[in-house]
Amino acid sequence: MPEAELPEVAAVARDLIRFDTTNHGGGRSAGEREAAEYVGAYLERLGLTPEFYEPIPRRTNVMARVPGRNRDKPALVLHGHLDVVPAMAEDWSVDPFEGVVKDGLLWGRGAVDMKDMDAMILTSVADLLRAGEQPERDLVVAFFADEENGGVEGSALVVENHPEWFAGATEAISEVGGYSIPIGDRHAYLLQVGEKALIWIRLVARGRAAHGSSFHAANAVTRLAEAVAALGRTAWPVTLTDATREMTERLAELTGQTADDPDAIAAATGAASGFLRSTLRTTTNPTGLVAGYKHNVIPDRAEALVDVRVLPGTEAAALADIRRIVGDDVEVEIVHQDIGLEVPFSGDLVDAMVGALGRHDPGVPVIPYLMGGGTDNKALAALGIAGYGFAPLRLPSDLDFTGMFHGVDERVPIDALVFGQAVLTDLLRTY
Repeated sequence: MPEAELPEVAAVARDLIRFDTTNHGGGRSAGEREAAEYVGAYLERLGLTPEFYEPIPRRTNVMARVPGRNRDKPALVLHGHLDVVPAMAEDWSVDPFEGVVKDGLLWGRGAVDMKDMDAMILTSVADLLRAGEQPERDLVVAFFADEENGGVEGSALVVENHPEWFAGATEAISEVGGYSIPIGDRHAYLLQVGEKALIWIRLVARGRAAHGSSFHAANAVTRLAEAVAALGRTAWPVTLTDATREMTERLAELTGQTADDPDAIAAATGAASGFLRSTLRTTTNPTGLVAGYKHNVIPDRAEALVDVRVLPGTEAAALADIRRIVGDDVEVEIVHQDIGLEVPFSGDLVDAMVGALGRHDPGVPVIPYLMGGGTDNKALAALGIAGYGFAPLRLPSDLDFTGMFHGVDERVPIDALVFGQAVLTDLLRTY
């Protein structure tokens, strides 16, 4: 498809991908300023008045409020993040920041997480305003910095310092929900109603420095390696929450299985199975190792980073288990911790999201699920705002969509973006 013929939603997503907003974590970031300025200019062209908040240089957040027809109704927050995780260009088949269009797909870092949804939010609001319409209720349209670092330099600071941005809002929708998954020769949509808690930990092993040729029992690297292997290989048990129990039961009905083996039921969803299996249990994935400074020197300290995701309400028990698994010789430091969430798969907003999907893809079931990762909904929860994941995408069954979150050759079908814009516009017009 020639770029001049791109649907607007795809063109906006492409433009956003071309801003390198890489977030390395720990305050190391390319920054979101240019992307936020692009968003602000787009909102201004729609007749809105964007507000910017940059608490840390280049870590820019932007918001605009869209007046609704019925201002007595609580406002709805539509939010996205503008940062992306790093992309190693040599591993990709395309330049990750070029916004390449080929084979009917838009390729690039952020195509899935989450500049696709950012574009759908902007163009859906544009659909209404350009038609001279108003949404049913006030919309708070917000785009945050630093989500890929837990939001500590983005949504957390916005909520702390500018809670008035969200005055009157009680519900929010954002990423990682509303997309289709294959189930045999059918498909269903997952609607995100919860998120696991995030706990980033650092394991620290200490020993005694020595010559690399020595007989040495107090080797920090060995102690760390044993702890990392033990934790990384731990088979955490399946523990169902309200959301995952309902997900399991509904998937069992669709697959013709019994609901007594959640892992087997999740496996029937094809490429999405790894994503769904992670929602059934705690996960502890080592993601980084640091030790040593010369080949023939045994260091006195070794460190590992571990990404821990636990079910809501199980944080203390999981940390106690982790300390037991790694043993007394290894310290467990908490680098960052947030909360888990679970909201009901019921109510007017859920009915409206399910209804909007049904009008554009009739007869396809919508299933609740608890996401293994996290979103900026956690920051908004501090203001009493209930957050859902609803970035509607009708996807081909052979596309490993969930595998592209933080993966290589991230890409999204252009027709899925067009579908998502239509569904989201429908929702905003009617809810």
